[in-house]
Amino acid sequence: MRVAPMTSRFLDACRRRPTDVRPVWFMRQAGRYMKSYRDIRAKHSMLEICKRPDLAAAVTLQPVEALDVDAAIIFADLLLPVEPMGLKLSFPKEGPHIENPIMSSEDVDALSTSNTDDLGYVGEAIQQTVRALAGRVPVIGFCSAPFTLASYMIEGGSSRNFLRTKRMMYGDETLWRRLMGKIVDVLAPFAIMQIASGARSIQVFDSWVGALAADDYVRFAQPYSRALIERIRAAGVPVIHFGTGASGYFRELHAAGGDVMGCDWRINIDQAWLDISYRSAIMGNLDPVALFAPLPELKAKVHELLRRTGTRPGHIFNLGHGILPETPVENVKAVVQMVREFRP
Repeated sequence: MRVAPMTSRFLDACRRRPTDVRPVWFMRQAGRYMKSYRDIRAKHSMLEICKRPDLAAAVTLQPVEALDVDAAIIFADLLLPVEPMGLKLSFPKEGPHIENPIMSSEDVDALSTSNTDDLGYVGEAIQQTVRALAGRVPVIGFCSAPFTLASYMIEGGSSRNFLRTKRMMYGDETLWRRLMGKIVDVLAPFAIMQIASGARSIQVFDSWVGALAADDYVRFAQPYSRALIERIRAAGVPVIHFGTGASGYFRELHAAGGDVMGCDWRINIDQAWLDISYRSAIMGNLDPVALFAPLPELKAKVHELLRRTGTRPGHIFNLGHGILPETPVENVKAVVQMVREFRP
């Protein structure tokens, strides 16, 4: 399946084509920092919002209307694919929780790869969003990178040291590879379903990749990210590959693929782009906490970032991670204007 091309400032930048101004959107641009989201969240659980296409679409559209960003990323969660695989997912206040994490070879054997149609509610949310936007901006779909999803499935939630995950990696590489293969076989059709529903780009989030040493990334994670990204790119849309805490091996991350490489704030964006020899577009990378700064300081940081990327086509302005819940909405709006008004 290959989709018909769509033209937009954001998609042009993904393909390293010149744009009139720098495109801008934000990870977690729909979230708790916005009152409109909090109003919905007060009445519905996280899973309910994700699984009701009308609610997910409504939340997705909120920042497009409020901020005038150049793309709408669908409201969903990285962990949704674990449910059709046979794991039990919930969202208590402390974060996502998997009740029956992977503990053994038998657990891996029991994982299903044939129930991805159960995630059709994400596709329906994308369809509703696309209809509402009527071509105004493209919709971004997303999925987890294999390593990040595997670590959630093994740890049962977030972790500081990923002890269980690394024990499996180091102690039973055959089992690890079997698990990662199954994960790719779920994530790839999930992403392709989002494209078929109208997403015009897919972001692959490797939120926990920074837990790995560079050599371990190449051995245990990179082959599966590459396999996933290759399958998504075959559908004809640009893939954004974003990892956190991996600036020390950004080249290795890039070697797994990506039309756009997202980088966090721990590396200067011009250095990150140089590290990959400008062979992909670059996205980022303002520190999310900079949004709490006084406006003159915030403007200085935004302009410095924009100067670092220069006039080379292919930079998409974003944060180095998601918007924090306490972020002042007015500062986010101000950043959009700063980016739009900037002239090198």
